[in-house]
Amino acid sequence: MVLATATVSAEIRQNIDFFPLLVDWEERQYSVGRIPGSFFRREGRPSERATLCARLTDRTLRPRFPKGFRNDVQVVVMVLSVDLDCAPEFAGILGASAALSVSNVPFDGPIAAVIVGRVSGEFVLNPTLEQSQASDIRVIVSASRDAVLMVEAEAKQVSEADLVEAIFFGFDACQDLIKLQDRITKAVSRPKVEHTIYKAPDALVQAVRAAATDKIRAVLGTPDKMTRENALDGVEKEVKEALAANWPDNLSDIRDTFKSSLRDEVRKMIVEQGRRPDGRKPGEVRPITCEVGLLPRTHGSGLFTRGQTQVLTVATLGTIGDTQTIDSPGSEQEKKYMHHYNFPAFSVGEVRPLRGPGRRDIGHGALAERAMLTILPDEADFPYTIRLVSEVLESNGSTSMGSVCGSTLALMDAGVPIKSPVSGVAMGLIKEGDRCVVLTDIQGVEDFYGDMDFKVAGTREGVTAIQMDIKASGLDRAIVTQALDQAREGRLHILGKMLETIPSPRPEMSPFAPRIVILTIHPDKIREVIGPGGKIINRIIAETGTKIDIENDGRIFVAGVNQEGTERAIQMIMDITREVEVGKTYKGRVTRVTPFGAFVEVLPGKEGLVHISRLAEERVEQTEDVCNVGDEIMVKCTEIDNLGRVNLSRREALRDERRARGEDVPDEPDPPARPPRRGGGGFGGGGGRGDRGDRGGRGGGGGFGGDRGRGPSRSGPSGGGSASGGGGPSGGGARGGRDEGGRPPREPRR
Repeated sequence: MVLATATVSAEIRQNIDFFPLLVDWEERQYSVGRIPGSFFRREGRPSERATLCARLTDRTLRPRFPKGFRNDVQVVVMVLSVDLDCAPEFAGILGASAALSVSNVPFDGPIAAVIVGRVSGEFVLNPTLEQSQASDIRVIVSASRDAVLMVEAEAKQVSEADLVEAIFFGFDACQDLIKLQDRITKAVSRPKVEHTIYKAPDALVQAVRAAATDKIRAVLGTPDKMTRENALDGVEKEVKEALAANWPDNLSDIRDTFKSSLRDEVRKMIVEQGRRPDGRKPGEVRPITCEVGLLPRTHGSGLFTRGQTQVLTVATLGTIGDTQTIDSPGSEQEKKYMHHYNFPAFSVGEVRPLRGPGRRDIGHGALAERAMLTILPDEADFPYTIRLVSEVLESNGSTSMGSVCGSTLALMDAGVPIKSPVSGVAMGLIKEGDRCVVLTDIQGVEDFYGDMDFKVAGTREGVTAIQMDIKASGLDRAIVTQALDQAREGRLHILGKMLETIPSPRPEMSPFAPRIVILTIHPDKIREVIGPGGKIINRIIAETGTKIDIENDGRIFVAGVNQEGTERAIQMIMDITREVEVGKTYKGRVTRVTPFGAFVEVLPGKEGLVHISRLAEERVEQTEDVCNVGDEIMVKCTEIDNLGRVNLSRREALRDERRARGEDVPDEPDPPARPPRRGGGGFGGGGGRGDRGDRGGRGGGGGFGGDRGRGPSRSGPSGGGSASGGGGPSGGGARGGRDEGGRPPREPRR
């Protein structure tokens, strides 16, 4: 649900030569039951989507106002409630038309708009979200009763004929909506107020035309833009000086009438002589040059020059963490491909402050972005975030299509494996009565004084994006078909010139671009990779100089410019997520040393015990004789018990090394690392808890712990021995070896 309002000022705005229409598109987060996430918790500047919707509405409405109307008109479209299956773009245009139709503003309406999709070969009107995702065409069409007014389309390399059918399918659907508005207007409309349409005095118009026409004709046909425009500025100055004495208060009228005379002469030369201001024929494309790899430190760059229009496009490759999050009413999306378009004042020889991107910059960038979306590689094949920036260095028409061509050059220079190269061309139209001429590759003066700006981008296989603005009363099927067919010839010619410079994407990316490797782990292992408070993941990033992004489905994106660092980060992650396997040999780090052995970390966070009897092939007196904390040793996993404890053996790892060198090593399995605690004699007799040679385990050789000296057991006459090595008072040993046929005596109280 949208609210559309229209307001007109009571007074004419003076000293302007354009219609002051302002369209504002306001998104409200409450429309989807959401509180804005900003610090102030309220909506701020318009989003990119709101700006694009405002442009769609403006381009549809502007041609329907009378020529010479100079009152300020403001149209505000406010989104109040959003249904995800109903896109608000066409609803806003429809509401704006209805508001203007029932108002007192002089508006040639009503008009209507619809969205056309195609699913499984069948056209769908105003498709749902699910249908839009399955559609290979998305066309926004606005129309009057008798002609198409505006078209904005995104397509997956479809034919021109299919697009014509989609456009006029939408045109037919618009007629029912226009009839609905007719009924609304009849019921609630207000009387139209007679607004003044400003006109210059007839005598002044005649005087300007008489003084300027011949001089304008002499200048037109000059190929160079700056030379031609400087000459026309000189003619305008001469005319003003000649007429200023008689019309001192009408200098702006002299200027406007001169521009009107220039417009008439440009159009007459094209229609009657078939000759354009720079001397080209209607279907001729300006000279084209292309360059790639101009900027050595960037990831990719392309310079596209067509006539006096020049665009430099630069490609930058990033990681999945560089995606742009779009938070708009109804959805939150992540963009992995972005195209930004900049149009500085110097490109047209003007002086003005450089600010942020305007509506035109945002609209041209979005058009170039849509043109390239369908040919980008799949994420599985190329897991990079891509940003393109088009810098307009010189402008004489069709810079948006120049940025499309520059994008293809920059992507191929960056080594992006695009599915097919894309080129674009801007078409124009001069329509005088029943006579019309379609122009290929229009320049600035033809765009300004023409009746159509029809931009078409695509590959050899088909169209990927179009944008059409109409200044005349509208277009019929024949003109649209001719424009698309002629555009195909033009863009294929341009594409051929581009492929002469770089026929395919480079096989290798720039050495300054990150290399991304995708790992897949079980989602349950994600917490192990991240660690408490991000400790582990941050350590990996710091030690390897990489950038790591983790998705909830278990995919890990490791990116780094240095290959060695990337490989090390991958190995560290694999070690964290890998399980210790019986029979495998590992290089581990000693973390703890005890009298009965050493604990070794074989994988990050995973350690096992190397019993002292398994530290070496020979007898080991003390653990420290073989290893200390921090040492790295080779160990082999021999067992993982039912409690998950890992038993390791350095002895077996050494024997495997000898076998690998070709030595004859007899098979002598390691003694068990953890036998039953009561093995041998009594609580600790006979070497309990592990065969440790003649040393015994905990209590081996008699006594409470047996003799833990570093030699043979020193038991008493009855074979027991006290804790200090001699026999106990009872001759059986203090809680040690069992007396023959007797019970072990209690330990005397201490």
